[in-house]
Amino acid sequence: MNLQSSHIAFAAGTAVYLAIRAAFQRRASSEEKTLSRADMRDRLLIVLVGACQIGLPVVLILTPWLDAANYTMPIALTWAGTLAMGCALWLFWRSHADLGTSWSVTLELNRNHRLVTQGVYRRIRHPMYASFFAMGLGQALMLNNWIAGWAALVAVSLLYAIRKPHEERMLLESFGDEYRTYMRCTGGIVPHFVLRATSNS
Repeated sequence: MNLQSSHIAFAAGTAVYLAIRAAFQRRASSEEKTLSRADMRDRLLIVLVGACQIGLPVVLILTPWLDAANYTMPIALTWAGTLAMGCALWLFWRSHADLGTSWSVTLELNRNHRLVTQGVYRRIRHPMYASFFAMGLGQALMLNNWIAGWAALVAVSLLYAIRKPHEERMLLESFGDEYRTYMRCTGGIVPHFVLRATSNS
């Protein structure tokens, strides 16, 4: 067993992540879905992210199979990873709470679906993806392994690149100009005011 203090902290964060997801999954499951764009590719992407967020870290912690890819990590980076994980979990929870029942694991809309533009959705359209990126960063800094540590960031990047265009097309078809206006006022995973400040510097 490859159990370090940072691994224990990561496992605890993962348990919180799974508890949040399970709680909101129960709430959303009662809603009737009227539109679905969930296909095999979408489901495979979800499985890939789960394997990289949970599966590979479990292999790292419980077996020696990935030990050849271990490296030394400065303690300061490990603490930074723990902070990133904590922030990610808050954003993950807040994203679910703000969406309420207008949330689904796959690309689906329910009968009473509404466009949420308040809370964390006021500045960015995809805070849940942003939380995945932050969790991936935390994983990379908490697990000192080139495979188990960095796999989640790669998988989440792939998920975002492939799924986001389909998700926004579905929302445009459903909400039309309301969503177009919302897109002009927000960033994808980074707020517009941050992007503007970066471009003006």
